[in-house]
Amino acid sequence: MTRSTGGAPEIPATRAPSRPGVLAWALWDWGSAAFNAVVTTFVFSTFLASSLFVNPAIVSAADGDATDPALVRALAGNASVVATALMIAGILIAVLAPVLGQRSDGSGRRKLWLGINTLVVVLAMAAMVFVEGAPGYLILGATLLAVGNVFFEFAGVNYNAMLVQVSSRENMGRVSGFGWGMGYVGGIVLLVILLVGFIGLVNSPGPLGVTTDGGLHIRLAVLASAVWFGIFAIPVLLRVPEIPARERANRVGFFRSYRVLWATLTKLWHRDRQVLAFLLASAVFRDGLAGVFTFGAIIAAQVFGFTSSGVLYFAVAANVVAGISTIVAGRFDDRFGSKNVIVASLVALIATGTAVLFIGTAQVGFWIAGLILCAFVGPIQSASRTFLARITPEGREGEIFGLYATTGRAVSFLAPGLFALFVGLSGDTRLGILGIVLVLAAGLLLMIPVKARQTEIS
Repeated sequence: MTRSTGGAPEIPATRAPSRPGVLAWALWDWGSAAFNAVVTTFVFSTFLASSLFVNPAIVSAADGDATDPALVRALAGNASVVATALMIAGILIAVLAPVLGQRSDGSGRRKLWLGINTLVVVLAMAAMVFVEGAPGYLILGATLLAVGNVFFEFAGVNYNAMLVQVSSRENMGRVSGFGWGMGYVGGIVLLVILLVGFIGLVNSPGPLGVTTDGGLHIRLAVLASAVWFGIFAIPVLLRVPEIPARERANRVGFFRSYRVLWATLTKLWHRDRQVLAFLLASAVFRDGLAGVFTFGAIIAAQVFGFTSSGVLYFAVAANVVAGISTIVAGRFDDRFGSKNVIVASLVALIATGTAVLFIGTAQVGFWIAGLILCAFVGPIQSASRTFLARITPEGREGEIFGLYATTGRAVSFLAPGLFALFVGLSGDTRLGILGIVLVLAAGLLLMIPVKARQTEIS
């Protein structure tokens, strides 16, 4: 049985995804937290930013003074190396993601490319065990981090597109929320395992007694995370069927794929601009969401006096709250629509972010406001994936989710730039939240006129 949506290509009214298939798909999200939480957020990126990668003579001269000018300059230089590597990675993602997604749609090899890209990420993570805590290994570490980011985004294009293979239009929000929530919870479980086993909750080394020399405890933690990701990525490759290959007139060579991409953008512009409008809106508010996580820890430490362990405990709590709220919000997504979930959550984020300006410096105030913020971040991310899947024609999911990855990178400078601007003008780290709030507000204004209906691309 099929149904037509406003002249759009006919799509199945109901799929019959199996519970094992949904679980297998969501386990990739659970496992992928090994990269998100361990590599890019809490462990490996922090390791690269440490003084281990600074000339020992500079560290010795600083004698424990974190404000020593020479040490500050050296750390900033290392951060610049990492940022440059990630910038290059972002450019590659923006250029390649939509074309690779388009080609996986046409070839019927969406699952194959998910497996290949995931394997590259796992290998890059495993190779991080060779990044010793010494200045000569910084370039290697930054390169592996960039490679991991590139192929993780490529894998994400195919993984997100597979949402329509494991859900129906009636339960798509719940399935998406379940997957995203599994990612948050998986990250917390893995992080706790690593903290207890390798890193130590208070003092290193952890109970396993791994030496901290050269950051070995960190490197082995990342290696364990690579194994974790590899194991939990297997079920989706075994239990979710591959999409059929499509015989399309525009199934062409790699470089000609860019002409097909341009033709797709042109058709979207002329026939139905809702996908383009949503891609723009989501690019803006997703950058604001990234700002909440990226700069929340900085505000906690500098304004509210959180210690490094305090920040980590808050991060664990934040991810638990985000995971639970995302799973619950998936039901609201199916009942009230993805757009309503996105808009309501953005309003809540803007209100709570503004409240941070007026809650003083008591840590309890930040805990309350911060956890409220985190409760709405996950639902927006999950509902955005669902919204795009619902308005994308069947069989073009990889191509459109490739554009989703591209646009997400296109404005990734907004939140960091405005955060830095407000902090620089005021000299007060707290006021940086205004920059994030403005980005979220801009995303909300762009999202309001977007219509929740399927597009038509021939």
